[in-house]
Amino acid sequence: MRGGRRLFPLLLLALLPGLCHGRESAPGAVTCGSVLKLLNTRHSVRLHSHEVKYGSGSGQQSVTGVEASDDANSYWRIRGKSDNSCQRGTPVKCGQAIRLTHVNTGKNLHTHHFPSPLSNNQEVSAFGDDGEGDDLDFWIVQCSGTYWEREDAVRFKHVGTEVFLSITGEQYGHPIRGQREVHGMSAANHHNYWKAMEGVFIKPSLDPAKHDEL
Repeated sequence: MRGGRRLFPLLLLALLPGLCHGRESAPGAVTCGSVLKLLNTRHSVRLHSHEVKYGSGSGQQSVTGVEASDDANSYWRIRGKSDNSCQRGTPVKCGQAIRLTHVNTGKNLHTHHFPSPLSNNQEVSAFGDDGEGDDLDFWIVQCSGTYWEREDAVRFKHVGTEVFLSITGEQYGHPIRGQREVHGMSAANHHNYWKAMEGVFIKPSLDPAKHDEL
């Protein structure tokens, strides 16, 4: 873990049974089943959600960007299009479709043809129950190598509507003052790069008691 710190929220460890560690072909890759925070590299905010619904558009649970690095509502679990398509500990490939499930609310990162409230781009929400939503929860990881590496900035392109997960800096007022709007944009640009940050990264092994932390 960075800085030599050994503390990590016990809640996350309870949510992640069977964490494991071992040799693999891509030791620096983000893996299926891992829980992490995602930083927008242009605006230095982390992808976030909470039990606050949009007051317009779909009325679904809102997704925002926050500056704080220690907010527990910024953790997302990496899952495949189906549970069988993304085995725990398997490195996520560039071009692979995944789901991002919000740990604290169990809803999936989602977008659809509603306008976002501040920029009038495409609304991004959190949708579903207990990790199960619909076909608009799928995002393709766009990166340059074979696997999604933790140190690399990547894009997430929505399968159903072909927009990129983005932030352009618009800020909300009450009740989520200062948080940034997250939306979908049709153009690939510097507003839609994301990097894996703090998290628990699953690795395949015969030993079910170990894991990697950042």
